[in-house]
Amino acid sequence: MSAESNGEEDLRPARRPEVAGAIRVRVRYCECDPMGVAHHAAYVPWLEMGRTELLRSSGVSYAQLEASGVFLVIVKLGMSYRRPVLYDDVVEVRTRVAKAGRVKIEHEYEVVLVEREVGSLTGRLAGMAASAGIGEVLASGMTVLASVDAGGNVCGLPEWLVGS
Repeated sequence: MSAESNGEEDLRPARRPEVAGAIRVRVRYCECDPMGVAHHAAYVPWLEMGRTELLRSSGVSYAQLEASGVFLVIVKLGMSYRRPVLYDDVVEVRTRVAKAGRVKIEHEYEVVLVEREVGSLTGRLAGMAASAGIGEVLASGMTVLASVDAGGNVCGLPEWLVGS
């Protein structure tokens, strides 16, 4: 693929993107089921937030990448849930580039408990809360993203992103 076909010539990052990073997320009420446990679907946006912040570390936003004609679509997503994440917990989403090829980028994730107010919880929820300690990995995941152009056709990633 030439630089023209994937918009690389229009987009110059300020620096190489980081290969690992972390963001903190406070679990919102709307992300939980009636028992106060984060719904499994809530994790997917957290992973996306981690990925986009890694990209932003280069000085390029995802919106700028799209404007240059490169779109990253999820072609594979996997999650393993170990312990419940609860309403109002603060978790750290740790994101790492596991592999970057010419067309695909694979990320790995850990969702780690960093803050939990156990004292205010009662009953079953208190039991669940006590089962996980600060610093414990509560969930892990992976994604594979493929690079496509505005028409949905596979295209090469910008060289500066492949070297991540």
